[in-house]
Amino acid sequence: MGILYLVVGVIVVLLLVWLGLGIRIVTQWERGVLLRFGKFVGVRNPGLNFIIPIIDRMIKVDTRILTIILEPQEVITRDNVTIKVDAVVYFRVVDPVKAVVNVEDFVAAGTQIALTTLRSVLGQSDLDELLTNRDRINQRLRQIIDEQTEQPWGVLVSVAEVKDVLLPEVMQRAIAKQAEAER
Repeated sequence: MGILYLVVGVIVVLLLVWLGLGIRIVTQWERGVLLRFGKFVGVRNPGLNFIIPIIDRMIKVDTRILTIILEPQEVITRDNVTIKVDAVVYFRVVDPVKAVVNVEDFVAAGTQIALTTLRSVLGQSDLDELLTNRDRINQRLRQIIDEQTEQPWGVLVSVAEVKDVLLPEVMQRAIAKQAEAER
């Protein structure tokens, strides 16, 4: 009789451990993408969720707005002026399934697209246009990055802005001299 209680006790403990391994908590700002044997099964909403241990895998995706600060980049404008520009991009995941299934690391990939687009857009702009029409350039940046990320990756870019334009000191002196001469 003692062995029966021991066996039942071991089975109960193993069952409780197995159930404990299957509990997942998804916070309010996350979505859980559930994969069963590596195949997409569904999206789990915030709260207490149960998965089948060993068989299921849940990848949590943060749906809050993420900020990517682009390091200063040297860019040559259309009028052959070398400038340093830094920018910031705000985006959020709108489709967690695409963000997990279609791209390995959507943050790193989004950063690379933002850097490439920044160089491309500014390379097509004159220095004067960059300094005076920054809103239009920011809108073009956001639109291009969003087109490349929203549909295939489920990532929506809400803002893309050029934060600062650093002119070489020689160029700053030249502009100052020209402004002085015009006065």
